[in-house]
Amino acid sequence: MSERRDRGVEMIKEVYAGDVIVPPEGVVPFNDVMLEQLFAEVWTRGELSIRDRRLLLLGAIAAMGEEGAWLVQIKAAVKRGELTIAQVHEVLVQLGPYAGYPRLAGLMVPTLKLLGELQKELAEE
Repeated sequence: MSERRDRGVEMIKEVYAGDVIVPPEGVVPFNDVMLEQLFAEVWTRGELSIRDRRLLLLGAIAAMGEEGAWLVQIKAAVKRGELTIAQVHEVLVQLGPYAGYPRLAGLMVPTLKLLGELQKELAEE
């Protein structure tokens, strides 16, 4: 395994609070490229924190209306302590006028369901 891939694997684990399963090298070529470029090179840059990068990513994902990616990011942000549940609600309010109310409305129900699950998990800890 290359040093670059090692760096990418460590960063994806950190970014997603250990919730992402990383396949062995060579099994999924797309993941190999993603780990070595996106996670080893972009996410490890020092000028922005992981939280800052996640907020930017949330804006882009909301603008595309990508529910699955949105939920993965919200879950990781809450689990890592980057955003509170109240702050997630505020992110939705802030993005509504910019990403479009119809797109954000489509994210509301799954987001509320996820936040309810996360709130239960946090209460149990």
